[in-house]
Amino acid sequence: MLKNYTKEGQKLPLFGVGPYIIYGTAFLNIIGIILLGYVFKIGILGAQWTLIFRIAGVLLILAGLTVWYIGALRSNMDESITENKLQTKGIYSWVRNPMYSGCWIALSGGLLMWHNVWLLVFPLVDWLIMTIALINTEEKWLLDLYGEEYAEYKKNVNRFIPWKRKIN
Repeated sequence: MLKNYTKEGQKLPLFGVGPYIIYGTAFLNIIGIILLGYVFKIGILGAQWTLIFRIAGVLLILAGLTVWYIGALRSNMDESITENKLQTKGIYSWVRNPMYSGCWIALSGGLLMWHNVWLLVFPLVDWLIMTIALINTEEKWLLDLYGEEYAEYKKNVNRFIPWKRKIN
């Protein structure tokens, strides 16, 4: 496990694998933009699509940054981690990973700015990478630490897409 603890007795790393996942997927997206848009010059849509894709891209970037901001800076998540408490309130009642979710949404919006049909595959690839990475790291850590409480939380709250909590 990563050792970026800030308090004695803290059981989870403050940053986890997040920076590696986000920087890795962003790097992959940049490579895709360069290869598809500038090297091979394939999949670029005509001028009539440019405005539509860019408006959608800006809206997704803004939505993603908002979700990330609420999850990272307005949710007291750092305190929950240092106190070894499972955070399930606020935005965490809508999505289990708002910081990853926000980055994923913003990255998807960034890809739309290039109005390239082949780049539409990358949000799915990013989602798959993030899902596999989280299942094999942070979700295992949380299940080990919180047990049934986290297992129940997983059943009711989506991993990436903000969605109203299911009512049991």
